[in-house]
Amino acid sequence: MQPRIFKYDRLIKSEDLNHHRTLFAGRCAEWFVEAGFIAVANVLPADNIVCLKIHGLTFTKPLKSGDIACFESKIVYAGVSSIKVYVVLRENDQDTPVVEGFITFVHVDAAGTTLPHGLILELMNPEDIALNQRASGIK
Repeated sequence: MQPRIFKYDRLIKSEDLNHHRTLFAGRCAEWFVEAGFIAVANVLPADNIVCLKIHGLTFTKPLKSGDIACFESKIVYAGVSSIKVYVVLRENDQDTPVVEGFITFVHVDAAGTTLPHGLILELMNPEDIALNQRASGIK
């Protein structure tokens, strides 16, 4: 399987803001995981996917009401039962990331026991290879 980019956009509304009137980090984390989940659910059954860990969520600038949060996600690492997804958030589809990071998901059976997923990544371009190496070093 070659990594594929999934896009997911959200309009930031007043109910998404914190007391500073900027995007609440908890809401952003929710959307961040959802964007990563979409990438994995496109290759594995959604009922068999659980989020294990978010690896960093550092904001480079605040977002405000009316901004569009543009998420891109792609699978960049496949272990035996784990899958690591790279997610980047850009404001209004600009080039500079506002937030980026990795999320680890695990493939499980109905009882929640880890289960091999059988995915094999075919990394062809240098960007995907670099993201795979970064993801490989994340615990």
